[in-house]
Amino acid sequence: MDAATETSPIAPRAAREIERGLWILLAFAVAAMLVRGLVAMPRSVPSESMLPGLLPGDYVLVARWRYGWSHTSFPFGWPRLRGRLLARAPERGDVVVFRAPPDGRTDYIKRLVGLPGDTIALRGGQLILNGAPVPRVRGADIGRPNAPNAIALFGCCNPLYTETLPGGRRYDVIVHDAMPQETMGPFRVPPGHYFMLGDNRDVSLDSRFPARPGGGIGMVPADEVEGPAVRVLLSVDGTARWAAPWRWLAALRIDRTGKPIA
Repeated sequence: MDAATETSPIAPRAAREIERGLWILLAFAVAAMLVRGLVAMPRSVPSESMLPGLLPGDYVLVARWRYGWSHTSFPFGWPRLRGRLLARAPERGDVVVFRAPPDGRTDYIKRLVGLPGDTIALRGGQLILNGAPVPRVRGADIGRPNAPNAIALFGCCNPLYTETLPGGRRYDVIVHDAMPQETMGPFRVPPGHYFMLGDNRDVSLDSRFPARPGGGIGMVPADEVEGPAVRVLLSVDGTARWAAPWRWLAALRIDRTGKPIA
């Protein structure tokens, strides 16, 4: 037999191994997307709107399964579900990640304070829920975190309050009572929607403001909610750079790792 026409078993074997490797990689990619969409996913906190509880540079774990699954749970939003599978309603006070109106393209993280049918208002910085002031206790003023990625605070004198919602949910907020955005409403939450507020009320673009890209969000449709943020996975202070890996460890806020979210 002519050597040039002889078929080597090595080439077909190599092709099969390559094909097998590609199928394994594809399976891992699909599995990773399903876990991220259906079970849990990390999300970063990009702004100061959830201070003091969450800092810019925090990476939080979002429990995708907690409220059931909507179209946001699947890659590329497909299949386009209406409603939620195995739906469970959020609780008032949950910190949630959602696709922000009006276009549903950007993830926001805020605190859910208004359920369907609720009436929400703010009067001199105090949250009014269904006509009743939400109890709050003044704490010590706090300053800006000492980090390059935390800038939207007013120096060293930021009034801190602890709010307690009906049912006992308690968390800290930053409120300068005299600012115009601290007296707004009332707002009526329509069916199938939620009212979201940032804990740093002075700088948060939330349900107090009409929905527009990059701005306020209005009322958030229930189907756009991705899940509650339950823990801080890790936190970085903004000093790390990809080109300087020797600075990564120093940029970590170790004390925030694993912190539960109130």
